[in-house]
Amino acid sequence: MVKHFFDLSTLKSTWDQVASAFWQRYPNPFSKHVLTEDVIYREVTSDNKLVSRRLFTKTNRLPRWGGMVFPANLAQSVFVIEDSVVDLQNQTFTTLTWNVNHTRLMQVEEKCTYRPNPENPIWTQVQREAWVTSNVFGFSRAIQEFGLARFRRNQLKATEGFEYILSHLQGELPPKTLKETAKEATEKAKETALAATEKAKDLASKAAPQKAKQFV
Repeated sequence: MVKHFFDLSTLKSTWDQVASAFWQRYPNPFSKHVLTEDVIYREVTSDNKLVSRRLFTKTNRLPRWGGMVFPANLAQSVFVIEDSVVDLQNQTFTTLTWNVNHTRLMQVEEKCTYRPNPENPIWTQVQREAWVTSNVFGFSRAIQEFGLARFRRNQLKATEGFEYILSHLQGELPPKTLKETAKEATEKAKETALAATEKAKDLASKAAPQKAKQFV
């Protein structure tokens, strides 16, 4: 049994901008699980298509129940291959990614196609599909459910990261991450509390009865 994921989303940037930003996605604040990125192969074909293959290293944290099923020394990183084809003439950008280790535990294949949005050509439509499989006897269903849930979370982070890079490249102020927003709110709250404390002390000192002056 295979778990399947399908999604259509929109990036509010032109196809040219998206195709350019794709190669500059990492690093970004939303994709800290991506550790390394290397180009293995790249060429321009005779029909003017850019064909590339890249290798990524990503973190591979197991769920809590995974420690009871799998050995403690299981590698904490996963290697992912990404093949891509950029077709300038037809304005399509297609990627296919899959993991090359831990395949018996779980195999995740993803296909993305970027093309101009048919309803608004200055935006880009993203069609994303994924297939999650596992060959672990007795646990395949649970592992596939976990893999699909993790993929959904990572897909949302990937979209946020892509939008962050697009905003940065277009000279807009990148949206703040939740962590940055929370940190700023905490610091502002501390400053407000400190100012309130100082003001309270000042008011208390003014309200207190004045002591008689003493002379030595």
